[in-house]
Amino acid sequence: MRDDLKPELAPKLAVELGLKPDEYEKVVAILGRTPSLTELYMYSLMWSEHCSYKHSRKALRMFPTEGDHVLQGPGENAGVIGVGDGWALAFKMESHNHPSAIEPYQGAATGVGGIIRDIFTMGARPIASLNSLRFGTLDKPRQRYLFEGAVAGIGGYGNCLGVPTVGGEVYFDEAYEGNCLINAMSLGLMREENLTSATASGAGNLVLLIGSTTGRDGIGGASTLASQEFDEKAEDKRPSVQVGDPFEEKLLIEACLELLDEKLLVGLGDLGAAGLTSSASEMASRGGVGLDIDVTKIPAREDAMKPFEFMVSESQERMLAVLVPENLDAAQAVCEKWGLRSTVIGTVTDTGRFVVREGDEIVADMPAATLAHDAPIYDPAKTRPAYLDEVQAFDPTMLDHPDGEDALGDVLLALLASPNICSRRWIWQQYDHQVMLNTVVLPGGDAAVLRIGDTGRGAMTTRGVAVSSDCNGRYCYLDPYVGAQIAFAEAARNVVCSGGHPAAITDCLNFGNPEKPEVFWTFHESVRGLSDACRAFGVPVISGNVSFYNESFGSPIYPTPTVGMVGVLDDVSKHCTMSFKSEGDVIFLLGETENEIGGSEYLKLTHGIVSGRPPVLDLDLEQAVQATVLDAIEAGIARSAHDCSEGGLAVTLAECCIAGGLGADIHLEDDLPAYASLFSESQSRIVVTTTPDDAERLVALAIAYEIPYTVLGTVGGESLSFEGVAGLTLANLRRAWEPALEKALAAE
Repeated sequence: MRDDLKPELAPKLAVELGLKPDEYEKVVAILGRTPSLTELYMYSLMWSEHCSYKHSRKALRMFPTEGDHVLQGPGENAGVIGVGDGWALAFKMESHNHPSAIEPYQGAATGVGGIIRDIFTMGARPIASLNSLRFGTLDKPRQRYLFEGAVAGIGGYGNCLGVPTVGGEVYFDEAYEGNCLINAMSLGLMREENLTSATASGAGNLVLLIGSTTGRDGIGGASTLASQEFDEKAEDKRPSVQVGDPFEEKLLIEACLELLDEKLLVGLGDLGAAGLTSSASEMASRGGVGLDIDVTKIPAREDAMKPFEFMVSESQERMLAVLVPENLDAAQAVCEKWGLRSTVIGTVTDTGRFVVREGDEIVADMPAATLAHDAPIYDPAKTRPAYLDEVQAFDPTMLDHPDGEDALGDVLLALLASPNICSRRWIWQQYDHQVMLNTVVLPGGDAAVLRIGDTGRGAMTTRGVAVSSDCNGRYCYLDPYVGAQIAFAEAARNVVCSGGHPAAITDCLNFGNPEKPEVFWTFHESVRGLSDACRAFGVPVISGNVSFYNESFGSPIYPTPTVGMVGVLDDVSKHCTMSFKSEGDVIFLLGETENEIGGSEYLKLTHGIVSGRPPVLDLDLEQAVQATVLDAIEAGIARSAHDCSEGGLAVTLAECCIAGGLGADIHLEDDLPAYASLFSESQSRIVVTTTPDDAERLVALAIAYEIPYTVLGTVGGESLSFEGVAGLTLANLRRAWEPALEKALAAE
């Protein structure tokens, strides 16, 4: 084998590439010699945190991964659930945080492209995308640049691709100033029998590279970019950001789905993080086989590329297929039909070894499984952060709070204009959310609702899915265990308010440096909390992503375990929305309000602090409230449903009024101070409206499920009025809520 790396230089280069000294020694022990340059690059990428999950893997074992709907759990490119009538839904969420913090348009765009490839790799046609975004506050020019660039990248890629962007969330907080979060989620639809695996098998079978040429863009993205903290040299990492081509990806979708439909492939994988090294080694390892690849066969877009550059490039829009030799002509004909390159770059072997050649010369030779699955697994130290004692001991009820009709009305208007609550229309109007014509509930509601496509029997199925992504990083900062459970509960509430039965989740776990005991403690507690919530609800985790090292200059982001929830509707026509429907409808609050303003948007707005304890979450009560709402929707009792979250009950009611163009007359009958009645963020609360004739039926359901409920008032008029507290016209509410994001971006 060609010796292109001097032994005395190898340890230093290994550290520069992100390997720890003892990890380098493990590579030497596996190979029995000094690694070649290509081997060192390949191991550094595959053993990076981004690819190997070496700090998180033990904790992730807490997650439940099996359930009635599950067809494919974690371990493949995406998880898959059955949704009825032989239909299956593939979905996953992943991060593209670090690339987006360097180059927001391409970072976000390629995040969308990567997650969509994960979906059609499973044999599913992508039908929808969502995103979960975090930035610093919009009063800073760089944050406005990052936000606008990321939104443009998501829209630019998704719109060209023809996959609707149907929902998501965005928050702005100083904690994300150094590291924005770009979490992309995608869903795809298929028949159950078409479920595909990214597995290589069959000695003598061919390895076919399909799609774009390979360049130097994205080299080292998973190790030097995604698995390190940011510092003053962050901009130097710009070459590690990939560049996307959505038109090429659209052709890839069609070609790959046709190849799978025609049964021409043995296995199919996408080239994402770590490029060809990752897809090839993982496919080989899953199948217990080896691969022999010649880099001179790989179509290159740049001159004089070295073998290691071919192996670790993260150039986008590339797929790796395994097929029997007799299917090669037919497979290449399909690729040619769609205008795509397809090149045989190697063969499957029975040796279990991953061999890389440059023509006749071997440049890498290692056991394939050691790349994909033998990275060291760590059990990091955990220390409860000292700041928790201070913030949890703080009692926000002891502060001076606004009182009086005018003051409280002003607070409500200010909350509606807050970047964390105001209308997101500026964002979703940039997205094509109706392409494919299956979007039943448009962006802006509690959850996106999609109908399942044609059954193939000449009629539309009645089934649908509801999907939402949620997390409140402030809650997780104040109590990561409870905060993670609230992320799950809110995602489930959003799905339930739309009529969906929660079926499974994907997650994107965003944290700082796991080698810091305080950071890892917050990660471990978040995983424990999310796991306990999943088990309580019987909802498994079927896919996901961990993103560590989200910190800059030593300061980590808030713990942000984002939850992507999918719920199933047996009859999509029985979906529900938040908008008040008719004058005279009765407004109910299911659940109970307590004086819980710790970590609330109200507390940050009025006092500029993030402190106190987050709201208490009773999982039994949460399940009972959600079951009540689902029964009410399916029985036709609920005319609208909207969960109480950021901003509390007053914001929830204002959003219902704005969406429906109808006011409401509200009577608050609790014994709480007015600010708590209006702006507390107590959990397990849903506002539901019903006709006067059905009010007793809703009461009967609440009693049957043993949940607290309150009749708040009635729908009607041109104002939202709280008896003795505040009265605001719909025009004033809209004036505060609708243009606020555009004003913030214009720095008004």
